Amino acid sequence: MSSLTLGQKTLELPLLQGGMGIGVSRCRLAGAVAYEGAMGVISAAQIGYDQDDFRLHPESANLRELPRQIKRAKALAFGRGMIGVNIMAVTQLYSQYVKTACEAGADAIITGAGLPLSLPQDAMGFDVLLAPIVSSVKALQTILKYWDKKYHRTADFLVAEGPLAGGHLGFSFETLAHLETYDFRREVRGMVVAKRIFEEKYQRSIPLFVAGGMLTEEDIANALKLGADGVQVASRFVTTKECDANMAFKKAYLQAEKEDTVVIKSPVGMPGRAIRNPFVERMQAGKETISGCYQCLKACDPRTAPYCITQALIRAVQGQVEDGLIFCGARVGELNRITTVKEAIRELGFGKQRKEPQPILQTRKEAFA
Repeated sequence: MSSLTLGQKTLELPLLQGGMGIGVSRCRLAGAVAYEGAMGVISAAQIGYDQDDFRLHPESANLRELPRQIKRAKALAFGRGMIGVNIMAVTQLYSQYVKTACEAGADAIITGAGLPLSLPQDAMGFDVLLAPIVSSVKALQTILKYWDKKYHRTADFLVAEGPLAGGHLGFSFETLAHLETYDFRREVRGMVVAKRIFEEKYQRSIPLFVAGGMLTEEDIANALKLGADGVQVASRFVTTKECDANMAFKKAYLQAEKEDTVVIKSPVGMPGRAIRNPFVERMQAGKETISGCYQCLKACDPRTAPYCITQALIRAVQGQVEDGLIFCGARVGELNRITTVKEAIRELGFGKQRKEPQPILQTRKEAFA
C-alpha cells in the first residue's frame, strides 16, 4: 500500500492506530506503531492515572504527563512514522490538552466523542495535523463547513468510525441494537463524496481513514474499495507485546467470545462497547458509590452518574479485569494470540519487513524489555 500525504507531511503506511484510554495506548504502543511507518496514537484520557498525585490533582498530573508520553513515543519511533494524540471533545479543559499536546510536538490531534468545532483555534500557531472522528456524513459536513467559515481551513484527514468500534460510539442505542439493518458502507461512500467540495476549495486531498471492525487484510481491502484512503485499527493492537495495558487486560481480550461484548451507557449517556464481566453486570443492575471526581468528562455529574468511568477504566488497565470496564471492538472474539506490533501490521497486509540498523534494533529491544 502506498504512502499518504497528510497536510504537508507524508505517512509511509496508510494506517492509524486507534487511541485507546485509559492507559491502553501510551508511549510504548504508539512509539512501536510509528516505528513501523504508521501513525501511533496516544490517548490523552486521564494519561497521568499512575502518577502519585493523580487522585488529588488529576488535571495537573495529566497535563504534566502528556508531554512526557509524546516525547517518549517519538524517541521510541526513532524518527519514523508519526505520533498523534487522541483527545475527546467532551474532555474537561479540552483546549488546554490540545495546546499542551501541540507544544510537546504531537504530529496530529485526533478528536471524537463530540464535534471539535474549536480545534483549529486551539491548535493555532502550531504545525500539527487536525482530524475529526465522524460517524455520519452530517457530522462531517457540520465540522468542515464550520471550520471553513470560521477559520478558513479544512481538516488534514478524517476518521470515519463505524458501529463495530470500541469505547464511546457516535451512534444511537437503537442503531447499535439493530446493526443487521444498518449499512455503514453507505455513510463511508457519502463521506468520500462530501469531502470533495473542500478538497477542491483548498486544492489538496483530505484522506479518509475507516475505523471499526478493521481486523484483517480483507477488511482493509474492503474499506479501500469504498473509496477510503486508509484505515484505523485499535483492538488488534491491544493484543501486542508493546501495548501499554496490563497483561491481564490483554488476556481478557483473548478469552472473550463473540457473545461477550455488550453496549453499555457511559456516565454521560453515550453508548460504549465493552466486554461483559462482573463489573458491567453490576452496573446494569444498579450503580456504585462514587467518592470524589476526576474531572474527566464535561457532562458527568458524580451525584447522578451510575459509576465513575475513570475508576472503572483504571482498574481494568491495571489488571483488575473483573472489577473494571474493558472497552473493546465488536470483533474482539476473533483475537486469539499475543503478537508484536510488527507482526500485527504485516498480518494486516502493510508493507514488507524492513532491515533495521543493528544499533537501533538493539536500543529498541532494550526499550521494550
